[in-house]
Amino acid sequence: MTKRIIQFGTSRFLQAHADLFIHEARIAGQDIGPITVVKTTRGTERSGRVSAFGAAEGYPVIIRGLVVGKILDTTTQVKSIGGALIADHDWRELKELFAHDAQVVISNVGESGYAVSTEDEVGLQGAEHVPLSFPAKLLSLLVERHRAGGKPLLILPCELVTENGKVLRRILVDLAGKWKLDIAFNTWLAAQVTICDTLVDRIVSEAIEPVGAIAEPYALWAIKREASHEIPFTHPAVVVTDDLEPYLRLKLHILNLGHTFLAEIWQVEKRPANETVREILSDGAIRKRLTDLYRQEVVPGFAAHGMADAAVAYVATTLERFENPFLNHRLSDIAQHHKLKIERRVVDFISWIRLPNPAAKVAMLEALAQRAKI
Repeated sequence: MTKRIIQFGTSRFLQAHADLFIHEARIAGQDIGPITVVKTTRGTERSGRVSAFGAAEGYPVIIRGLVVGKILDTTTQVKSIGGALIADHDWRELKELFAHDAQVVISNVGESGYAVSTEDEVGLQGAEHVPLSFPAKLLSLLVERHRAGGKPLLILPCELVTENGKVLRRILVDLAGKWKLDIAFNTWLAAQVTICDTLVDRIVSEAIEPVGAIAEPYALWAIKREASHEIPFTHPAVVVTDDLEPYLRLKLHILNLGHTFLAEIWQVEKRPANETVREILSDGAIRKRLTDLYRQEVVPGFAAHGMADAAVAYVATTLERFENPFLNHRLSDIAQHHKLKIERRVVDFISWIRLPNPAAKVAMLEALAQRAKI
């Protein structure tokens, strides 16, 4: 018996992340998948991609970058996809599959994808009605599954939202209240539908048309362990943990903070408009400023929380990711919403490291934090 996965979202990120991992787990002999991909949004955009998912030969994922100083350039034909549906056109088939066959749900619909349309708040509107927003679609499908016997279900959201599982559950519970769903359904939703918090990390730099992607070697899918449901496959890039915070802190306050530090230099010093992370680090003086920041202020901050070794290792990995010769990550893109990013990546870090050490000296970080006040 296979463990059918329903995936909401057709993004190149999922193609080079979850879909690739599941393909590799299947190749290794694990009973997981296949995946049914679902396009959740309306309109014709990406319809060609949806039809291409069903190709027997799969689709290519190219992994390019540096691994311990050596260039890696490999291609994998991903064959974990068993078909694709468009929610608006294939709603009846999707309901049947979701109600009876699915054992795992994966989603990556973007941060705005959790928004609930006002027209979806009125409740269930008949068997053929397709809700507009993703949470309403998911809740409607969960109602269908409950009516069909209510087998347990595991949901792994991959949106870049802190505590994405908890956030998604709150939205579903709130919407269930507005729909006036009965106690039996709500009890089942609480007890039999496991929604894990997850953290994803991989730069997927380019799409391959009609389906496929180019990505960096580094990849992480950290999933918070829930006693009610085991993760049904293993993979070297998948970490099941009781605590996601260390993974979140490393990504946010080393990788993302480093990006913001470089974007600040790029803005203030009026460097070339199309300069990339790799190009700015080819300037030895700027590279030294970044490595000094990591060595003198960031790693000691992690050390105060007992994470020195993890921080040192992650800094080394991050610098290698920044210098990926195949990745053109423009600083103009990173600099978008700069002040908000400083608040989240820098100001929050200063507050966090001063919990155990109120006297921590972080002059470079404090100078960067001033930008959030201008």
